[in-house]
Amino acid sequence: MNPILKIKEVIVVEGLHDKDAIDRAVKADCLISGGSAVSETFLRQVERAQKERGVIIFTDPDYPGERIRKIVAQRVPGCKHAFLPKEEAIANGDLGIENASPESIRRALETVRTEWAGGDEQFSWAEMVEHGLNGAPNSAELRDRLGRLLGIGYGNAKTFWKRLNMLGVTREEWEWAWRQMEQKPNDGSP
Repeated sequence: MNPILKIKEVIVVEGLHDKDAIDRAVKADCLISGGSAVSETFLRQVERAQKERGVIIFTDPDYPGERIRKIVAQRVPGCKHAFLPKEEAIANGDLGIENASPESIRRALETVRTEWAGGDEQFSWAEMVEHGLNGAPNSAELRDRLGRLLGIGYGNAKTFWKRLNMLGVTREEWEWAWRQMEQKPNDGSP
């Protein structure tokens, strides 16, 4: 039996069922946003948690989840981010962390990314276009695969570009991910 993974940081989730799924996967404390109407009280709790222990934002891979992630990250700088691919978070047409397996949750939490606001942009918009991540017929598919490999999740071109820079993806990681994609043409896996 594997020892249970203990997470120091407080994990921000959307709902009670998401917290239950986290509890099945790891030992961690969670703050529940209660949906996309993020309250001032909740944001103050997240600020306090960030000062004391650090915060991991782990919201559903959908529009409301991304909205919550953006609100919290703007208000509370330096948060870590965990991402779950949509197909690992869906059951019976319902999309959410609550539907993920304990293994998927652990994998997402083992590959968190820390927000970084300093320095120059590592990746230019021109590179996004040059690599077909914007404006090409298969741009969405490429961003999806690359986002999985880099652990930054899926996003439209602008969101993806911001995450590359904000979450500290290195040139080495970028090149490694592209090599992986070249070695493994899209067969449905990352």
